[in-house]
Amino acid sequence: MVRFLWVCIVVAFCFSKWVDGFVQYSQRGDPKTEIINNTLMVSITLIRGAEAKGAVCLDGTLPAYYFNRGHGSGANSWVVHFQGGGWCSNITECVARTKTQFGSSRYMLPETGFTGILSFKAEENPDFFNWNRVLIPSCDGASYSGDSENKEAQLHFRGQRMWLTFMEELMSLGMRHAKRALISGCSAGGLTSILHCDKFRGLFKKSTKVKCLSDAGFFPDEVDISGEPTFRNFFSGVVSLQDLSQGVKKNLPRFCTRHLDPTSCFFPQNLISGIKTPLFILNSAYDIYQFYAILVPASTDPNGLWDNCKLNLTNCSPSQLQIMKGYRNQMLNLLKPISKSKQNGMSVTSCYAHCQAQYQVMWHADNSTLIGTKTISQSVGDWYFDRAEIKVYDEGCHYLVPQ
Repeated sequence: MVRFLWVCIVVAFCFSKWVDGFVQYSQRGDPKTEIINNTLMVSITLIRGAEAKGAVCLDGTLPAYYFNRGHGSGANSWVVHFQGGGWCSNITECVARTKTQFGSSRYMLPETGFTGILSFKAEENPDFFNWNRVLIPSCDGASYSGDSENKEAQLHFRGQRMWLTFMEELMSLGMRHAKRALISGCSAGGLTSILHCDKFRGLFKKSTKVKCLSDAGFFPDEVDISGEPTFRNFFSGVVSLQDLSQGVKKNLPRFCTRHLDPTSCFFPQNLISGIKTPLFILNSAYDIYQFYAILVPASTDPNGLWDNCKLNLTNCSPSQLQIMKGYRNQMLNLLKPISKSKQNGMSVTSCYAHCQAQYQVMWHADNSTLIGTKTISQSVGDWYFDRAEIKVYDEGCHYLVPQ
């Protein structure tokens, strides 16, 4: 009986130390965190004082982020991940976004789960689990590139100011002391990580290891199945809407805008050759968003001949598959500058998916997609830590239905 009591005391002591340790690094003036259903839930933080700088969402509300502090060997390492959410190309679309989390922090979740590249578990996120991990939602409609406003519609296109405010906030939280840093993003956030890659590098000392990851952010400047530049027209609307007094042009990489128009400089294919910071492109050659928005937008298929194919690739006809394979080959051709650069990395899957780094089932799990012999997390980790040169693409995928 005495031995049993001593065992209970030791177990209780160890458990209390584990809890104390968790509280120590998660609540030192940082947002509240809790574990629900085995997922780390992180509460939202509004940046007070941002309004005075004009750094606000489309509707004028404060910018916000989610943050979990790193610990142990990751205490001085940072992952800054920009969430997706698309863009708006005209006043009507932007006004509609102000009633959602993609245009107003008023509608953002009070807390959100950290999974994939943001997971706190070593078995799910082996290289970045104990880093300082930040999730930044999208609320500006232009991948944090604009700096203008439309007073009549009461729309604030202040993405660039918010970008600067986010970086100032994170530097004050300790990012200025980072030994390692990675900016990443999904979809519109993946484009953000490309557009701001070198700017992010410029925040740190030369000794800091800084790299950039774009997940599902490589949007080709390609025509749709009818031969029309539908997506270019859309991006043109996004840029022109927020480019009053060159509000977007002055914030895009100058090596591009010196010889191309701002819309062209919104397409990654015209940027990747000039970015100096190491960049990793993670994309699906059969990206579900690109399938709907670039290759087969609704306007090109009024009779719904592609509907079944869009739902599941196994339903596609041979001729439809040939068109999709042609699109895939065009993407691989556009990515040649990445494949030829030693410092850059590339993983192109053939999954019918959109964004793969922030979802656990794609990032690192027992049934995760393998690129070659590695999970996506292993490929990204090997590239970031220079353990291996990663330039791979895979023609197969067991996720043939949308993820």
